[in-house]
Amino acid sequence: MHSKIASCPHVDQWLVDRRRRMLMIGRMTKVRSIDYGLLAEAFEDGVAVRRHLLELGFSSATLAKKCRPGGGWTRLFLGVYLLTGGLPSRRQLVRGALLRAGPLTFLTGIEAARRHGVRRLPADARIHVLVPHGRRIASQGTMLVERTNRPWTGTLIDGFPVVTLARALIDAARKESGLDVIRAFIADAVQRQLCSPEALVEELKNLRLGGTSLPRRVLAEVSEGVRSAAEAWSRSLIHRSSLPAPQWNVLIRAASGEQLAVVDGWWDEVGLAWQIDSLEFHLAPDDYARTMAQHSALLANGVMTVHTVPSRLKKDPASVINELQGAYRAAAQRSRPRVSATLWRPI
Repeated sequence: MHSKIASCPHVDQWLVDRRRRMLMIGRMTKVRSIDYGLLAEAFEDGVAVRRHLLELGFSSATLAKKCRPGGGWTRLFLGVYLLTGGLPSRRQLVRGALLRAGPLTFLTGIEAARRHGVRRLPADARIHVLVPHGRRIASQGTMLVERTNRPWTGTLIDGFPVVTLARALIDAARKESGLDVIRAFIADAVQRQLCSPEALVEELKNLRLGGTSLPRRVLAEVSEGVRSAAEAWSRSLIHRSSLPAPQWNVLIRAASGEQLAVVDGWWDEVGLAWQIDSLEFHLAPDDYARTMAQHSALLANGVMTVHTVPSRLKKDPASVINELQGAYRAAAQRSRPRVSATLWRPI
């Protein structure tokens, strides 16, 4: 197995392992025929920077020639080369962006959130990196460079330096203009307990950050228990109606203490439940059979439940409001079912 050079881009491994570097320089200068396959294997993911190649004895002319059609290499970014040639993989592009940005660089935004395990992310080819303020490096191609004085912490994930998930999500949200897109990935992270709302709020305390109006709005929804884009639409719909505001994401138990269901909306004063029926929009949904079992359990315990598909929230909001108002009046005329309700929060 060959040792890799520059295996950890937030530290200049090339300088750390000076002995190995000198051995390679000696080998490269003593042979006329270079094994470019072995050369590519010596670098993590087959990606190298200009400075390291020059130290191995390559000339600027040779580097330029190798990146021409048929030369065998691919230039990923200014001064960064893919020694295997051809189209780079996503991993090789990320490696190249980190090496181009230099030591103490960390991934953030969508790319970092993806590596933390967040799923409901937009298709964004950009590689968002954080670099220390004052570093003279510009964005290029798919690499988005952000200089910052704001300190950050992170960890290594699959060999890449990555900021905390809270930082990554807020940075991603600041660069995103779609409200529902932001709702989706923040709700996914919170729903699946990858990140707490408190950590996200802490990240937003820096008042000098630009582009935070949408993430602040989404976090206000999350603080009320909203856990999906469809629930956020529902919240806005109720605010435009004469109905009192329900509680969001509520655990309903029978008088015996048995858990019946977690409902999206709950009017406790009349015992009325509202479910937004869509596996697509619920970010950590139970399967369909379990949903139906919960519906039956609520019905058996006297709980009226209004079911709404997400598309109607935007296409036919007036009808949805009429249905909810009618159900609310009907529930108010009955005795409240003997169930208990508590806010359900995964974190």
